[in-house]
Amino acid sequence: MSDPRTGETTTSLDTDPHRWWGLVVIALAQLMVVLDATIVNIALPSAQRALGMSDGNRQWVITAYTLAFGGLLLLGGRIADIVGRKRTFLIGLVGFAAASAFGGAATGSGMLFLARALQGAFAALLAPSALSLLTTTFTDPRERGKAFGIYGALAGSGSAIGFIVGGLLTEYLNWRWCLYVNVPIAIVAVLGAVTLLRDSPGHAGARLDVPGVLLGCGGLVSVVYGFSEANPRGWSDPLVLTLFAVGVALLAAFVWWQTRAPVPLLPLHIVRDRNRAGCFLTMALAVIGMFGLFLFMTYYLQVILGYSPVQTGLAFLPLTVAIIIGSTQISARLLPRVAPRMLMVPGMVLAASGMLVLTRMTVDSSYPTEILPALVLMGLGMGLTFMPVFSTATAGVAPQDAGVTSATVNTSQQVGGSIGTALLNTVATTSGAAYITAHLRDPAQKDLIVREGIVHGYTVAIWWAVGIMLLAGLVAGLMVTAKPPTRESPARAPVPESAT
Repeated sequence: MSDPRTGETTTSLDTDPHRWWGLVVIALAQLMVVLDATIVNIALPSAQRALGMSDGNRQWVITAYTLAFGGLLLLGGRIADIVGRKRTFLIGLVGFAAASAFGGAATGSGMLFLARALQGAFAALLAPSALSLLTTTFTDPRERGKAFGIYGALAGSGSAIGFIVGGLLTEYLNWRWCLYVNVPIAIVAVLGAVTLLRDSPGHAGARLDVPGVLLGCGGLVSVVYGFSEANPRGWSDPLVLTLFAVGVALLAAFVWWQTRAPVPLLPLHIVRDRNRAGCFLTMALAVIGMFGLFLFMTYYLQVILGYSPVQTGLAFLPLTVAIIIGSTQISARLLPRVAPRMLMVPGMVLAASGMLVLTRMTVDSSYPTEILPALVLMGLGMGLTFMPVFSTATAGVAPQDAGVTSATVNTSQQVGGSIGTALLNTVATTSGAAYITAHLRDPAQKDLIVREGIVHGYTVAIWWAVGIMLLAGLVAGLMVTAKPPTRESPARAPVPESAT
């Protein structure tokens, strides 16, 4: 059967009795990718001691992953469209597991940095192929809502789960298991993917847009690297400014080339669509605030309140549960009946409210009465937002563009995370230093003033995050005008087999 709008052969995947088990496989892969963005954070001090890393070089354990992941996502999405989503998914799983094992066995810092870069490269294959498989498997509005609710919950809570798992593995085994843990997960996912996932073959005659790859991926790598280096070097550092300038120039050239390329890497009609553009921007802004929260709360709980790695990880558990509830029990149930922005806007306001509570943090705040309510509000808000973002951004995409559209969603998430970490950490560091300088008069109170200065820096940065979250809600309210999925015109949904 062929789709009259795209000419592509379609299959009726909504009648596949194994599709919900297939969702488990896709969810496992997505969880693995998101986990690895944060799981090594708590293990980093142990890895640094074991491998003799310097303070200046330790950031590469994080940066190598985010650079490769964020920079190669568009390429990974287009490869999924060309060679087939299931095949790309399997390659990504096997490669990710091998890179994880390589990193776990690292005997030096260079070996670990290389392993993390390889993880990021294979994650750039895995993430868009997972989301595009989900997009093409679940097209019925009600089932799509449930499926994307689960996916959105994992995307939103995976980072927090990473802190929990990282804390447990580091404290009770050792830091290497933060990498080795991916191997059994990947094996289960590979076996499940081979058995359960269905997909149409790739486009054998399609060509890869090589100039687009060089310009787009080069620009993204330069921008993500610039934000990563802005943290330790400062925003006015010549290298940081050069990276931003080169990145902007390459991305501008990329957009120009995409209007002329015979087979563009990123067809511009994908980002010209008002609803998709609104979803991409909402996702990027939301993640800026969320990643800032993870960074500050990890240090606040361990350094200021003296929590152990396991206690720190468990402290994020209510946030994870709230995201899952907001995504699967609220958004997934309401989206078939309400417009996406009716979930996204309240979600961002709720998340901003949670962040607002955290602006009252002090050096002796109580977790149950002051931190916990903020995490719950934040989690519910993110859960309300992520699910309709993923669902709306990928709705009605032609099958041959599913991979690159999914990659664009992931790219907005990854770039937003890089911006959030660099921007908010710089704000926190600058504000904290200014506070200490202004208040440090009695040397006997130095330790207290330093701690107060650190927390003051966090609260100032969190105020910025509140504003960014509210801006995300404003963008969603003004740009995302899609109707509830069940009321969309038939052209916005892939044509089922029975109609062809």
